[in-house]
Amino acid sequence: MGRTARAFWVRSPGEGEIREVDLPDPGPDQVLVRSLYSGISRGTETLVFGGGVPPNQYGVMRAPFQEGDFPGPLKYGYLNVGVVEEGPDALRGRTVFTLYPHQTRFVVPVSAVAPVPEGVPPHRAVLAGTVETAVNALWDAAPLVGDRVTVVGAGMVGCCVARLVSRVPGTRVQLVDVDPDRAEVAGRLGVEFALPQDAAGDRDLVFHTSASEAGLVRSLELLHPEGEVVELSWYGDRRVILPLGEDFHSHRLAVRASQVGMISPARRSRYDHAERLALALGLLTDPAFDALLSGESGFEDLPRILPALARGDLPALCHRVVYDVPRHDHA
Repeated sequence: MGRTARAFWVRSPGEGEIREVDLPDPGPDQVLVRSLYSGISRGTETLVFGGGVPPNQYGVMRAPFQEGDFPGPLKYGYLNVGVVEEGPDALRGRTVFTLYPHQTRFVVPVSAVAPVPEGVPPHRAVLAGTVETAVNALWDAAPLVGDRVTVVGAGMVGCCVARLVSRVPGTRVQLVDVDPDRAEVAGRLGVEFALPQDAAGDRDLVFHTSASEAGLVRSLELLHPEGEVVELSWYGDRRVILPLGEDFHSHRLAVRASQVGMISPARRSRYDHAERLALALGLLTDPAFDALLSGESGFEDLPRILPALARGDLPALCHRVVYDVPRHDHA
């Protein structure tokens, strides 16, 4: 009898199910990982779950270990923390992060797992992929000492960016969101909070992560002359209209794209993807990131939880999926 595992699949847009899958025996350069936690990257995964990926982006949006094709059936996800049960001696028993979908156990190449450093609890390590996105954004933006910085959109990516950029000496960072409840999260991250209509202007740099046209327009309005918006949002199949008249030209404003799939040109000669991920994992020794872990459910509940997240019924920033984990390891 071969080994099996249980995996979450998007059966069709808006519908999910748990499937039993066969597991191969790990080869000499592979590991068998037992999942402890996985995280739902709410913006991207709910877009995928709802079938909102446009056909011309199917290739770009593929997850590293995705099975199936858009819009479904497919297995999708990329925030997994588990324990190596079989593999090389140096990794056996180690806690590792893997860009793998929601599944109880899986076999991957040794090169696909990143050991979680001492001082980073497994429950927090699910944020590694999101912190890696924020690292790349800061490389693209190159914030300077003393900059006035705003982050528009207090989702997972926006909160990670806000925390990292607040560590640049002398920066004054404001996190902006339409949800007033995000003020508590901002406080735990050590940054200011404002609703969009109350946001401070005259900013040197604005990171936009709200995935809304209104948020991007507001980001431009907040800039100091010759300031820059760094755009991290993914809009799927939605079109965005921007006011490129008004102050855009006279104030010499700029909009720059930032996307984690490619390493920023500013660090491409120094870091590869594995090194960037290791850097992100090391940054998660900071307990302030626990502010993002605001929802939790068991793996078997995913067919019910994903629709609720997609509808906005659950307000979690990072919804954490719990597998068979000892209680003392919970946040």
